[in-house]
Amino acid sequence: MILLALVLLQEVDFEREVRPILTAACLKCHGAEKPRGRFRLDARLPAFKGGASGPSIIPHNAKDSRFLKLLLSADAEERMPQKAPPLKPEQIDLLRRWIDQGAAWPDDGSRAAEPPWSLQPLRKPAESIDALILAKLREKGLRPAPPADPRTVIRRLTYTLSGLPPTPEEVEAYVADPRPAAAVDRLLASPRYGERQARLWLDAAHYADSHGHDQDRPRPNAWPYRDWLIRSFNSDLPYGRFVQAQIAGDVLFPEDPLSLVATGFLAAGPWDQSSQMHIMADTVDKKIAQNLDRDDMLSTALVTFMSTTVACARCHDHKFDPIPQVEYYALQSCFAGVDRTDRPFDDDPATNRTRQELLRRRTQLDLGRFNPEEADAEVARWEAAGGGRAIAWTVVSPSSFSAEASTLVAQPDGSILAVGERPEVDTYTLTLDPALRGITALRLELLTDENLSNKGPGRQDNGNLHLSEIRILDASKRPVKIAHASSDFDQQGWTVQHAIDGKPETAWGIYPEIGRPHEAWFELAAAVDGPLTVILEQRHGRKHLIARPRLSVTAESVPVRRAPLPPEAAVPRDRRTPAQRNALAVHVLRGKLDRELAALPTPRLVYAAASDFPPKNKFSPAKQPRPLHVLRRGDVTQPLQPALPGGLSSVPVPFELADPGDEGARRAALARWIADPRNVLTWRSIANRVWAQHFGRGIVDTPGDFGRMGGTPSHPELLDRLAAALIDSGGSLKALHRLILTSDAYLRASTHDPAAAAVDGGNTLLWRMNRLRLDADQLRDSVLAVSGRLDLAMGGPSAMQFDYKDFDPGRTPMVDFAAFDVDRPEGRRRSVYRWVFRTLPDPFLDVFDAADASQLTATRNVSITPLQAMALRNNPFMIRQGGHFAARVGGDVDLAWRLALGRKPSGAEADAFRAYAAKHGMSNACRLLLNSNEFLFLD
Repeated sequence: MILLALVLLQEVDFEREVRPILTAACLKCHGAEKPRGRFRLDARLPAFKGGASGPSIIPHNAKDSRFLKLLLSADAEERMPQKAPPLKPEQIDLLRRWIDQGAAWPDDGSRAAEPPWSLQPLRKPAESIDALILAKLREKGLRPAPPADPRTVIRRLTYTLSGLPPTPEEVEAYVADPRPAAAVDRLLASPRYGERQARLWLDAAHYADSHGHDQDRPRPNAWPYRDWLIRSFNSDLPYGRFVQAQIAGDVLFPEDPLSLVATGFLAAGPWDQSSQMHIMADTVDKKIAQNLDRDDMLSTALVTFMSTTVACARCHDHKFDPIPQVEYYALQSCFAGVDRTDRPFDDDPATNRTRQELLRRRTQLDLGRFNPEEADAEVARWEAAGGGRAIAWTVVSPSSFSAEASTLVAQPDGSILAVGERPEVDTYTLTLDPALRGITALRLELLTDENLSNKGPGRQDNGNLHLSEIRILDASKRPVKIAHASSDFDQQGWTVQHAIDGKPETAWGIYPEIGRPHEAWFELAAAVDGPLTVILEQRHGRKHLIARPRLSVTAESVPVRRAPLPPEAAVPRDRRTPAQRNALAVHVLRGKLDRELAALPTPRLVYAAASDFPPKNKFSPAKQPRPLHVLRRGDVTQPLQPALPGGLSSVPVPFELADPGDEGARRAALARWIADPRNVLTWRSIANRVWAQHFGRGIVDTPGDFGRMGGTPSHPELLDRLAAALIDSGGSLKALHRLILTSDAYLRASTHDPAAAAVDGGNTLLWRMNRLRLDADQLRDSVLAVSGRLDLAMGGPSAMQFDYKDFDPGRTPMVDFAAFDVDRPEGRRRSVYRWVFRTLPDPFLDVFDAADASQLTATRNVSITPLQAMALRNNPFMIRQGGHFAARVGGDVDLAWRLALGRKPSGAEADAFRAYAAKHGMSNACRLLLNSNEFLFLD
């Protein structure tokens, strides 16, 4: 007994006793490569975490450890190891004792006991930025470089905060009174600050004005998100709200119309139009496209906000970071109900609040969610007003009709068919002489025809139409006022109500509800007698023409309805079944909601995340979260278990979600989880990004990856100091910029020191300032600023700085950068406002390492190539701006140098410049300045 007690008390040696058992009996099926049940026993972290069935080894609790239960199972199909002899009793006893003793497993690189540096609690060192940096320098026996001269400092500050060069006056003012704090405050208050910050953020979000993939079709309503970014940076929106707005602003901040615009962040990346628009729902290919789309949204959010890469876990547990596959799909399910499309919004908060509430109620109605008592009362009011009775319409064949460009042919059914060539725009004039008098309403039917593309009802290639304006004239050719217009279908943003508002830029659109007839009804403000002249105008171009209209009139006084009566309306109220009552309620409530929506002003559109929108071809909204599963190897045909929303267990922040069935609640929960001050990844990530903006390299040199395969912080205490300061300031990014830019570290010279370089050649310890080159956008904007051609107008649709042709809606547009006249107004806008085609980059900017809009770009590459020298010297943009620069300065050499380099030339420099200008022309001489290293580099 004493011997047995000693054996039980003796500590089990993992390496000598346990690992051999695992290696011999378990690793064939549960090693690193293709582990069964996603359960690995080759490393500590995955062994303790377990596989698809949850935790397997519970330290100090062998009895409840699934690992031991499987070794002892009486079921031969379940017992481990499978298809092999069971372990010997003494081996099982040893494993039991090992677990009960705490399952000691020496660190093997998986480091289950200690979280990686990025997940450790945030520390708040009391030392200043400079004290923390000087302490590191002293450890290596290094001394910091002296302060930079005032001219260098003001140039550096202006570029880093505004992306533009300082004016000669600003340089002179700072040299006379070199106060960094005052200069920083002035630059932070400038609207140029928001433009520069937005450009960097758009890189991180891989924003573009086109979808990418094989067609790379235009995305004309993406720009409001860019303008929201600029506005948010300039107003110093607290960072926590900045994060939350971009994931779930429409849910969390409904009182702010622009918070809906902020969700353009989720839609900023590529979108596979071919798969999403043209593949049937519920097919494998469609599910793959949706899976990849959600993956992009998730990766964008976590890489941008948390510097965390999760895409590896789509197919298996992350090999290096504590991200199980099941948690990846928990995160992905937060986007299970959203797609990317144009969403309507209003600048007026009250109008926007009304519109979004009506849209929300319409979605709920489509899902069968409504108050039965309120619905019954609404149906009763509708029937009392005559809604349950049919209207007697009289078809009226026009006694005369004409078109400006089309050929119109009368049809036996009273309709008029347009045949022959299809003009870009057209106007139809139809004269009606109905037998009825006291006409109260007019009906316009848009009939289909087998001879039309997709049967119509329009003549555009895809059957679409835009009806720009509908006007009715009485017998005296005076306008007849239309009190109300409604229809059975309104294209998003293109309602029949907008076809009677007298505005040429609005219209009624039919797309994608093509291939079937449509109707519109026009209630007249007062009854009129015939004859009537009806004018149908199409002024939107692209052959959006009406194909086969038919007109009817009525003299009844009952309200005009939006759609044909449902059959349930013919059943007496007391005989309707519950299903019939519900069907009629949906019909009546939907009509009421649609009428209220149509009565609102024309909304603006933003390309953003959306759960409800008009179907387009085979692209339909989810309206509620789609059911998702954890997928074996990421294969949509191999679901393993349902995926429910949640966060990462390695981030000790609660993921609070009251209603998993509410799409918006899922995104709101994710937004709160990411922005929580306890989520150290979020605050370390943005602190590092801001530092990298100013020093050219982050404290962690992989801004998009704080995992084990990313870099480690050169100054971990400094990173925490910055993150804590940002949290304590309430999330003020301007305060964080101010803290960094007034530090001695930022204000140092970039002077080379051979002795220091021998110890720290990469300047990781920041003994000097890094010498930074202008990025592509700074370079282009600076050339325009120096030449006097820069247009500082803010906001609005993206400027196409290329010649654009869009012949075939099914193919990538034709974009010609070489043919574009750089003196056109679009060519003078700042680069942040340029239209970015995802697969068709601007050649000039591309050669200077502009961000690839198909990739998440945490930091831009900086290359030095012969192509850059050639572009600076020979690109038409540079040649033209050199001419404008010369015209601006005339023969004033001092002014040319002050504008380009922020200083006057020396006597020798001035003489050489004049001699070159005399020989080659002032334009070439000015272009020489724009080619100089002093212009291209901050120091």
